[in-house]
Amino acid sequence: MKRTILLTALLAAGILILAGCAQSGTNTGASVAGKSSGTAITIFKSDSCGCCGVYTKYMDREGYNVTINTVRDTTAIKEQYGVPAALQSCHTTVVGDYVVEGHIPSEAVEKLLSERPDIKGIALPGMPSGSPGMPGSKTGEWTIYALNNDGSYDVFMKV
Repeated sequence: MKRTILLTALLAAGILILAGCAQSGTNTGASVAGKSSGTAITIFKSDSCGCCGVYTKYMDREGYNVTINTVRDTTAIKEQYGVPAALQSCHTTVVGDYVVEGHIPSEAVEKLLSERPDIKGIALPGMPSGSPGMPGSKTGEWTIYALNNDGSYDVFMKV
């Protein structure tokens, strides 16, 4: 009896997880109005990346108009937009003329769009615990880098 209940609960949890991972190619328009209300972004991700889907939902909740572009080779996208290998993460987002690499919090994207610096974009390297789209708790300060037009990078902000 206990085993049947456990198996039923696990099956139900699995169905919920799979349902949460299913996505269409574009936003349904059900975004929450916020500072970023309606700003169009395109997220390039691989088909096998689960955290990218969670990040996509986070950006949608933050009010962005999200388009998902599933690609076979995310490295080619990163090279196209000039993201240095040392700063790469699992997905790449394009916001207007800027590239946003990795699990960047919306506050950093909002700062980028409000200040409009003369850079290629911003990056949060790796997949830090607790960052938007990643499980776990935040374990320290995240350094978000500015991707300069000459290929160098500097600190953009710390969160």
